Amino acid sequence: DPASKGGLYGSADIVTKKKYRDFRLHVEFLVPSEGGNSGVYLQNRYEIQILDGDSTKHGMATVINETESPYAFYNGTGQWNAYDITFRAARFENGKLTEQPLVSLYFNGQKVHQNVPINKVWGGKFSGLDGGNNKGFGITDTPGGIKLQAEGHDVLYRNIWIKELELDRADTDF
Repeated sequence: DPASKGGLYGSADIVTKKKYRDFRLHVEFLVPSEGGNSGVYLQNRYEIQILDGDSTKHGMATVINETESPYAFYNGTGQWNAYDITFRAARFENGKLTEQPLVSLYFNGQKVHQNVPINKVWGGKFSGLDGGNNKGFGITDTPGGIKLQAEGHDVLYRNIWIKELELDRADTDF
């Protein structure tokens, strides 16, 4: 979106009105040109990265800065790619964090992350819910929307669906 060009990050993000806790999410995306950058935010907090050309822990299909990139499964620029995600929200008792959020991810039909605990909201105060709380470690018990990030790059999306779940056990494998 032109509104985010020049580093006005967040100015054109798309966030669902509905807030979610546990869910299964399917998102298809296309990066039309080299260096395309975006992300799928779970609960408008935790980013599953979309970044063409980056196979580091900050790169394509990572739980950003927490997992290795399964870059080999990326179809490349100009091709459609898909994330299938199962997410379990953090658990709290008496206002205290008792269980980290968990995520499992299939990338283009390949299981690449299974039951990964998410430790932090990365990106600072402008990254979504709780980003500015205790340097990203101050996660709250507030449900959040699904966000498609605008970082001034052309990234296209299609065929997005979400199914709410109730995951009693700490298991997101599917």
